[in-house]
Order: sequence, then C-alpha cells, then structure tokens
Amino acid sequence: MMSNSKMKLFTIGQFASLHEINKKTLMWYDEVGLFKPAVIGENNYRYYTYQQSSVLETILMLRELGASISEITEFMKNRSADSLNTLLQEKIQEVDKRILHLKAVRKILEVRQAENLALLNLELSEISIVEKEKKYLAIINTNADTPLEEEIGAVVAETKKYHMNRLHDASYGSMISAENLYAGAFNNYSALFIEIPGPVNAKGLHVQPEGKYLRSYCKGSWDKLPDKYEELLRYAKEQGLTLAGYAYETGINENVIDSMEDYITRIDISIN
Repeated sequence: MMSNSKMKLFTIGQFASLHEINKKTLMWYDEVGLFKPAVIGENNYRYYTYQQSSVLETILMLRELGASISEITEFMKNRSADSLNTLLQEKIQEVDKRILHLKAVRKILEVRQAENLALLNLELSEISIVEKEKKYLAIINTNADTPLEEEIGAVVAETKKYHMNRLHDASYGSMISAENLYAGAFNNYSALFIEIPGPVNAKGLHVQPEGKYLRSYCKGSWDKLPDKYEELLRYAKEQGLTLAGYAYETGINENVIDSMEDYITRIDISIN
C-alpha cells in the first residue's frame, strides 16, 4: 500500500526544493513540453507527485551530461535501456573529445607560460648561438607591394587550411634571405611563414633546417630591424660565421604590450 507521503501533491516550490533546483527550471521544462506537472490546480498552480521524482532526476542527469533539450525530449518519448545506452554512449564520446581538447589547451597554456617566464628573464642585447630542431613551415610569398590586408587574409586562410582555428594556435612571422641581408636589402622580405605543429605531410611545406642559428632580439617597431641586421652582420663577420638560408622573424610579446615601442622581435638566422 502506498504511503500518504507518496500520494501527496507538492507545490512547484516544494518539488524544486526537493530536487535542489530553481522552480524556474521546472516552469521552463513545462513550457517546452519536457516535464509537465501531474496536476494543474483550479488556481492554475502546478503540482507534482513523488512518483515523478525519478523521471526528473533522469532529466537532470542527462542535462548535467550535456544532453540538449531536444535529445532528452526524444529519449523521453521512447524510454528504454537501449535508448538510454545509445544516448549515454554519444555523451561519453563528446566528453572524450572535450578531454582531448582540454589537454591540448593545457599544453598550449604550458608553452605560453614557459614563453612568458623566458620573456621576463630575457637579455635583449645578447646575441647567442642556439641549436634548433627541424621545423615545417607553410609560407605565403610576399613582397614590398603586397597590401597588408592581403597578407593577413592569406595567413588566416593558411591557418584554416592546416586545421588551426586561430592565429594563437600557430607560431608565425616573416622570412628574409641571407642573400638579401648581405646585399643590404633589409626590407626585401621573401615570405610570411606559419609553423605547422605536430606530425605533418611535408609535401609543399618549407623546411626550416635543424642546426645552429644565430639568435638576437630587436625591441621596438619594425623600422629598427635594419640596424639590428647590421649589428648581426658585424657580429657574424667578427666570429667568422656565415649566414645561410633565411632569417626568421617572430614577434614574441604581442599579447602583453600596448605600444609598438615595446614590441620584441626574435631573429633566428641559420649559420655555417
């Protein structure tokens, strides 16, 4: 025999409190046809029964798992162990995708944090020799007559081509040949580049070779770069080094400055 408590009608406020939700949630579920009260009183008040609790808890569980109202509505029309298993499997796959995405985001955050810590301890006047691993770059050929808007549009298109959703997913910059540096043509850039992360099909990509690179930094707007290249050429000559291939310029602090006077360009030039 059913107890009196289970026969009792609960007001919308009491039923919401029982399930620790806002009564507006119950009103919304009623409006969209997902979960209706057992009784509508003569005063148009909504009343619920204890027996409805298991149904509501199922809805709340599915909502917590990220199921949409339409998905839950469809399930409620054809409730069964099989249909619940199908819906839960879909949600598990979605959660797995989110976990992979969050792991990728965490990796990016770790890289950005390491870069920022290095930035805080950077000695801008230093010229050093560093070892670099091989990198694969997508390049966009450019010249002095290419409009800036066209260059930016080409870079954005290239990031999408390689499934990088945003510019912040990539390392990108400019390339100028060692030949042009020796000729004093410091504004004669060859291309813009985007570093392609992870294993890639190298076909059609520019290879930034592994090996020794001369590394330096230039603080300020881009019109200061020619003076920096003059300094690098003098340094290389004094050290008996030969510049080869390209100089790769990368802005390293764009997201923490308000003025181009604080902009820092890292320059890496392959050396023999």
